[in-house]
Amino acid sequence: MPVTSSAASAASASPVRRVAWASMVGTSLESFDFYVFAYFSAYFIGPLFFEPLGQFGAQLLAFSTVAVAFLVRPIGAVIFGYMGDRLGRRTTLLWTVGVMGVATGLIGLLPTYAQAGWVGAVLLVLLRIAQGLSLGGEWGGSILLATEHSGPVKRAFYASIPQLGSPVGSILSAVLFIVMTIALPAEELAAWGWRIPFLVAFPLLLVSLYLRWSIEETPVFKEVVAEDRRERVPFVTLFTAAPSAVVIAIGAALLGIGSYSLMNTYTINYGVEQLGFSFQDLLVATTIGGLLQLVTIPLFGSWAMRIGSARVVAWGALGTLLITFPMYFLLQFATFPILVATMIIGGILPTMSWAALGGLMNDLFPDRFRYSALSISYAIAATISGFIPALTFWIGDSTGFAWWHPGVVLAPMALLTLLAAWAAGRRKPVPEVESEPESATRTVSASVPA
Repeated sequence: MPVTSSAASAASASPVRRVAWASMVGTSLESFDFYVFAYFSAYFIGPLFFEPLGQFGAQLLAFSTVAVAFLVRPIGAVIFGYMGDRLGRRTTLLWTVGVMGVATGLIGLLPTYAQAGWVGAVLLVLLRIAQGLSLGGEWGGSILLATEHSGPVKRAFYASIPQLGSPVGSILSAVLFIVMTIALPAEELAAWGWRIPFLVAFPLLLVSLYLRWSIEETPVFKEVVAEDRRERVPFVTLFTAAPSAVVIAIGAALLGIGSYSLMNTYTINYGVEQLGFSFQDLLVATTIGGLLQLVTIPLFGSWAMRIGSARVVAWGALGTLLITFPMYFLLQFATFPILVATMIIGGILPTMSWAALGGLMNDLFPDRFRYSALSISYAIAATISGFIPALTFWIGDSTGFAWWHPGVVLAPMALLTLLAAWAAGRRKPVPEVESEPESATRTVSASVPA
């Protein structure tokens, strides 16, 4: 039977929607865990774990702990990318969500500086490394779980569904913090209340593991195994067979990831410390923006299905580039409606690029090393973006927190994503399943691992 016919038949027989939504639940947990720490770092981590360094030093190191997880993402992408291309998408995603859930829960059990000196800070960094390694393999696998179960017509739409995990995680973490700030006095929140969001990761982990355990392996990976087309070292093949595609994928991902780092981490601290908003105001505004994304991401995914993922990414990047400086100028007036408008407008246009990113990257790489390709490209972009809060904070401090200082970070990211999307749109999409296997680096086994 032809490969394409077999894959299409398996895809049509699979419960595509259930797989896509189950994939989204997993990314939601990963996102929740990560955003809990993002909010935590913007408000609590400095005084709790790095108190002796003073206000500036503690805050800078707090943002640096955000960057640590991004820094190790490429390592996680190589490790889990290898597993995903060799052992399968489903097996690998069980590992990524497990590592993330355990690491996040353990952060809630750490001793602070007042309780154990620098021990807590060291353990915190180690757990952040574990989170970063997990994230290195999560996103690419989630996209493939959704797209490789779907047919070619709706692939761009299903590629957008896992992207809902980011706003869902952001909303859950923000709502939890809002409730906590209302229910607990500031002293109790700083003393023990901050631990609650991290400990919530344990029951959420069980739910996510159950859902992913119930999902079958993707038809595309089964075809790769059946035809003996798995790569021995996917990481090496990626950079020898598709180096230009990697560069394009990294550029396309910069805005979607970097804007989240800027808006959901740096802006929280900037809004409280420099603009005079309350922490609760910032969380409410972020939650409103996240709720809107629950509607816009599927809509942008549907649009990508009609005009192509690369074009949707390009339009989002162009729109972001045009509104960046006007948006930050208006934010200086420091009213709550302007804050909400900033979170909505400053979120919806990068969200356009974010929603279509999975479809764009899926079209760039062949099936036999696609897990490694998506994971590594995304991880490199995430590593760059992980330094956005610290870089923006440094620029702000150097310029007296001039109103335009976040714009000089956001605008270049938008421009690079625009150029990458343009380049991606000029390339012919790679077929979902290759009909001519290249046997030079294939494995000798053709059985699907348990």
